Amino acid sequence: MSDVPNLAEALRRYWGYHEFRPKQENVIRSLLAAHDTCVVMPTGGGKSLCYQLPAVISGKTAVVVSPLIALMQDQAAQLAQMGIPAAAINSFQSSAERRQVMEKAARGEYRLLYLSPERLAAGNTFEWLSKVPVGFFAVDEAHCISEWGHEFRPEYRQLSRLRTNFPKFPIAAFTASATRQVRHDILKQLQMRDPDLYIASFHRKNLSYVVHECEARTQMELLVRALRHYAGESVIVYSPTIRRVEETVEYLEENGIAAIPYHAKMESSLRQQNQERWMSDEVRVLVGTIAFGLGINKPAVRAVIHLSLPKSIEQYYQEAGRAGRDGRPADCVLLWQKQDHVLLSYFIKEIVDDAERERAFERKRVIGRFVDSHGCRHRQICLHFGENPKWESCGNCDNCAVRPEWLSKEIAHPATPEVAVRKRSLPRTSSPSFYEPLLTSDKPGAWDEAPAEVDPLLAEYLREWRRNMARENKVPAYIILHDSTLEELCRRRPSNFAQLKQVPGIGEKKADVYGAEILQALRNFGDGARAAPTAAREAGPAEQTLRLLNEGCKFEEIARIRARQISTVVCTVASLIETGQVKLDAKWISPDAQPLIEAACIDKGIERLKDIKDAVPPYVSFDDIRLVVAHLRAENRVRAKSA
Repeated sequence: MSDVPNLAEALRRYWGYHEFRPKQENVIRSLLAAHDTCVVMPTGGGKSLCYQLPAVISGKTAVVVSPLIALMQDQAAQLAQMGIPAAAINSFQSSAERRQVMEKAARGEYRLLYLSPERLAAGNTFEWLSKVPVGFFAVDEAHCISEWGHEFRPEYRQLSRLRTNFPKFPIAAFTASATRQVRHDILKQLQMRDPDLYIASFHRKNLSYVVHECEARTQMELLVRALRHYAGESVIVYSPTIRRVEETVEYLEENGIAAIPYHAKMESSLRQQNQERWMSDEVRVLVGTIAFGLGINKPAVRAVIHLSLPKSIEQYYQEAGRAGRDGRPADCVLLWQKQDHVLLSYFIKEIVDDAERERAFERKRVIGRFVDSHGCRHRQICLHFGENPKWESCGNCDNCAVRPEWLSKEIAHPATPEVAVRKRSLPRTSSPSFYEPLLTSDKPGAWDEAPAEVDPLLAEYLREWRRNMARENKVPAYIILHDSTLEELCRRRPSNFAQLKQVPGIGEKKADVYGAEILQALRNFGDGARAAPTAAREAGPAEQTLRLLNEGCKFEEIARIRARQISTVVCTVASLIETGQVKLDAKWISPDAQPLIEAACIDKGIERLKDIKDAVPPYVSFDDIRLVVAHLRAENRVRAKSA
């Protein structure tokens, strides 16, 4: 059953690839041999295939423990598109839907079954699972089980019961960001028996790390400059708070850059809609808190930009690692400020458990040394995870003389050594690496004279086709076809099914489902069809808010219509007041608050809102103060002009 032809055939048939990435085949063989297995692979290294393929080969059910409902649903949908029966059980399902999945699982109808750790800990789960023909258990994001990990989740501790209740079944643990100490804890907590260990290198050669200390007034300017540099490419921007997320989106839109927010206070339907718009390339820039990204499987992200210090090296490595999963050059940019240390310390002091609080402070000290260091960034990351590189300089980080062009105009921080500023010259289509699906093929049957370059018009036409298919099927666009597969279609331009099936990423099921439409789309393009022109830019945040104010909408209504927090709307209105585009309306302020604020402003000035807040009664809000101060500043400006 574990012969090479069987593994290779399953890889080609379902995933559409002809070769495994490093370590994948060995991991698969360990699981097929019923060995406990611990796998540490960087984000984008192909961990999912390591437990999905043996589940298909074995004919039994792999039970996958995963922390996020969205991730479980996406993976189950992706497998279904490939012709692999899979399902997830989660709290969003009705009791009837859950019961149906459980009955099918007991009959052995699924190759993969996704559960959350909370669901696994539920009262009747183990009794029900005893009726399922389980092949093995796979624990994803396994670092969550360790109190030494950066994302420790107490509910993961319940997973130790897997060994107690199912002593005969192998357990596999998968993680992208586990230090040596965390790895030992994973083995201990899951009670693994003589496990096979597979630890890939933490050195992701295609990523360029750029760390830059800046001031608040220049951070947004640098962000705009960066996003213009990556125009037309997918980018994730991580912001430290919900308020900063919305302020950043507003600022970008005012500067002509389309962006969408993602944070925990948004309605789940809107959050899902924004994620799908970004995944399908409708909007290229997504600004989110750390709530965004776990399990996000979009290969062609060209940059991940952090606007504050992460809590740890592990968090930074995991989030930054969402860039360049296609193996092509990508930038990981950290634009931090000194005040970030204060914010991190504040949150750490809120931790009740003494031991966990001290671990958090130690993680903060480590990330502090990382950003202040003049040494190779890649080497520091490798050393942190227990890897000892033989090299001293990577040639692909800011400390090893590579800085992106958009940062070249910024004066270096005095503490930063002088380094050469040069444009990155890595090709857009580098040779296949550990991190990318194999994009080229010299296998028998590959046809000659395929176009070597990607026609951008064809690429956009196929992306539009993919967006339409994703909407029809109600799945993220990458589940239809990965970006790397679209690019190979552009290069090869297959004209028949035999050629189509040789395109990496198109397995038999996808060829059957989408093959005729793909070939027709290519013919249509050859006959002159093109993607529909991009719609004209929507009105900016200030224009939208001003229009809604003029229509008589209340702040709450504007917030709902624009899918923003009320505080974000207040900030926009304050800007409109200060620039004289709208007059302050007394009904926007708490009763009797305006004279109190104006009196405090006479005493404290109108520069620091915090000083004014300290001088007024507690019921006077920051929103009240912001609006009145904007009004006073506008009046001062008018007086100054007439003087």
